[in-house]
Amino acid sequence: MIIDCETHEFKTPSRCVLTPADVTKWEKSNAYQDILGFLTSMNTAVRGRNQSSECVLSGVTSGLMAMLDTLSDWVEQSPPIQQPQRYGNKAFTQFYNTLKEKAEVVLKEALPQKFHPSVPEISTYLVESVGNSTRIDYGTGHELSFVMFLTCLFKIGALTKEDSIATVNRIFQRYLSLCRQLQTVYKMEPAGSQGVWSLDDYQFIPFMWGSSQLHMNPNIAPDMFPQSQVVDKYANDYMFIAAIKFILSVKTGPFADILISFGT
Repeated sequence: MIIDCETHEFKTPSRCVLTPADVTKWEKSNAYQDILGFLTSMNTAVRGRNQSSECVLSGVTSGLMAMLDTLSDWVEQSPPIQQPQRYGNKAFTQFYNTLKEKAEVVLKEALPQKFHPSVPEISTYLVESVGNSTRIDYGTGHELSFVMFLTCLFKIGALTKEDSIATVNRIFQRYLSLCRQLQTVYKMEPAGSQGVWSLDDYQFIPFMWGSSQLHMNPNIAPDMFPQSQVVDKYANDYMFIAAIKFILSVKTGPFADILISFGT
């Protein structure tokens, strides 16, 4: 059901999942089901469709892409500083504070006016999606915050079913580019790294939606993922392959076994 922005009472989100009991309560909530439904529907929308597949580019999609471009510009305006620590460049805090201060403004610029009453609530998820300003780290919890941001946009009708492919192949892909920019420029620590249990210390969704893009692909088999020529050839076409390329650029080690298990 679409939320009416004119009549709904929006509230600034606050953290409520603090204990194992809260997790159980959260898993039984409507919001949890909304997010699962969103992830599944986007996964279905891009099944067998690569990054260049034709999709609807609505005004809201274009506005959100422009907003993410603005955030990328802010990174360039907040270059890393000289510091003794190897990781967690403190210049990230400047970028984060800029986003926190201007998030509502840039989001209102991206959305038609009728959706503006939702901005104080929805913008919180946007701010939290770029990482933690105190620890200067980023992880799948921050990625989930952006998923929640997108879910909210569907809940209020700013994005519709027609925008599904573009949501994954344009908006989320642009968000990934921003995150990788942040991770490399500010040398952000992984938040809650899963070590050998996860190939990417930062992201998870690219492997879910990216594997759907590769569904029934006649040219790429799972045992081909470790091959550098395959990565170079298809990184611009498939989210999964692009994720592997980024990992290979920031990590060293034998990934073949993990890659094959990821893809099967």
